[in-house]
Amino acid sequence: MARPLRILFPNAYYHVTCRGNERKAIFRDDTDRSLFLDKLNSSRQIYGVEIHCYVLMNNHFHMVVETPKGNLSEFMRHFNISYTAAFNRRHRRVGHLYQGRYKAILIDKDSYLLELSRYVHVNPVRVRSYQAASVREQIKYLEGYRWSSLSGYLQSQQRQFWVNYEAVLSYVGGSRKRYGEFLAEGIRDGYNTPWEKLKGQVVLGEEDFVERVKSRIKAAGSRREQPAVRRFESRDLKSVLKVVAGYFNLTEEKLTGRRTGHRDERAIAMELMYRYGGVSQSAIGKMMGDLDYTAVSRERKRLREKAQKEKGLKAAWDAIETSLMS
Repeated sequence: MARPLRILFPNAYYHVTCRGNERKAIFRDDTDRSLFLDKLNSSRQIYGVEIHCYVLMNNHFHMVVETPKGNLSEFMRHFNISYTAAFNRRHRRVGHLYQGRYKAILIDKDSYLLELSRYVHVNPVRVRSYQAASVREQIKYLEGYRWSSLSGYLQSQQRQFWVNYEAVLSYVGGSRKRYGEFLAEGIRDGYNTPWEKLKGQVVLGEEDFVERVKSRIKAAGSRREQPAVRRFESRDLKSVLKVVAGYFNLTEEKLTGRRTGHRDERAIAMELMYRYGGVSQSAIGKMMGDLDYTAVSRERKRLREKAQKEKGLKAAWDAIETSLMS
């Protein structure tokens, strides 16, 4: 998959995550976790960044940050280098700690900030060992999890001075009780992960927000950032179909028929049409043999789950997407 560019401007909100190199642990003990938070706070102060929520897992972290000065890259460079250096000194090691660059998704705070905060905070119970636990057990575990900003959202006495709670809580009337109910509701009834709604790999927002982002990039006139604009431009569905069919050396009819024996290839076409076609799942279903929109949604979900397990399928998907964006 083509490497996403950074979209940077003042007062932007981002979901940021970074994994350990070769998926190895970036925290070996609680001293490392405390050190990580110390470096995060000091970097926040230096660059004037707001931290809205975070969670530390064994081999990765998630956080939602706001950049009043439009300086996410500078902040993350300083923060990642400072923690890596401290981790390496402490454990007498050398080399990279993280797996490539951090991933940053620009988010429309009015549409997704509250939802993303829940996604971040429930990460500790998304691991396999807690998937069979009851809702009550999961909530209890989250409430006691030390390495997350959640406790400050649920109890005012647990606030950390360097975490900004007000922005997220404003979407539930400033009530910590209502936020706890929102969290429990997601665990009990399920919640949608927002990533399938990404635009151009780097933006999560409604259409008006995406259009404002495109306008900002174009107005900036940066030659480096202009390719990011093309990632948001809608592609004709037939052009997407043609690229997918060509990659697999199939006729387009083999992908648009209902029972052609090319289910994975059809699913890739549907996924890329949804990402780059700028149309509804109903419109995609009509093109793919008069499928109902729910069938399109199911096939896209099945593809994402299967691609996590099958490297060959994921490689094909990435190659086609790279071709579409080039």
